[in-house]
Amino acid sequence: MSASMVRATVRAVSKRKILPTRAALTLTPAAVSKVRLLLQDRPEYIGLKVGVRTRGCNGLTYTLDYTKEKDKSDEEVVQDGVRVFIEKKAQLTLLGTEMDFVESKLSSEFVFNNPNIKGTCGCGESFNM
Repeated sequence: MSASMVRATVRAVSKRKILPTRAALTLTPAAVSKVRLLLQDRPEYIGLKVGVRTRGCNGLTYTLDYTKEKDKSDEEVVQDGVRVFIEKKAQLTLLGTEMDFVESKLSSEFVFNNPNIKGTCGCGESFNM
C-alpha cells in the first residue's frame, strides 16, 4: 500500500436504531397561522420560500417570497399543513431555527430565532455566522 493511497471499508449494520432527523426550520403556531393567512387568497402559490442574501451592515439577511413550485435543491418543511421552502444557500444558516410571527402596536414581522448566529446589527435585520 503506497503512502498516497487511502482505504475505506463499508459495513452493513443491522438491528441499528435509526434516529429521526430534526426539521431544518420549525414554525411557531403564530407563524403557521400567518403563513396560512398569507396564502389563503393566493391559490397560485404553494408556500413561502426562505432565502439569504448578502446585505446590511453585518453580512446576511433573510428573504421571504411566495413560491409557485419547489426547486430541485430546496428543502421543504411541512408543518400543520403549511409549506415553507428553504433555498439551498440558506439551508445551513437555518439549521435549528425557529420561525415566529410577532405583532406589536408599531410592527408585525416574521422573526427568526437562530441559535447559530454569532452577531447581529443594531436594527436586527442582518447577521453573521
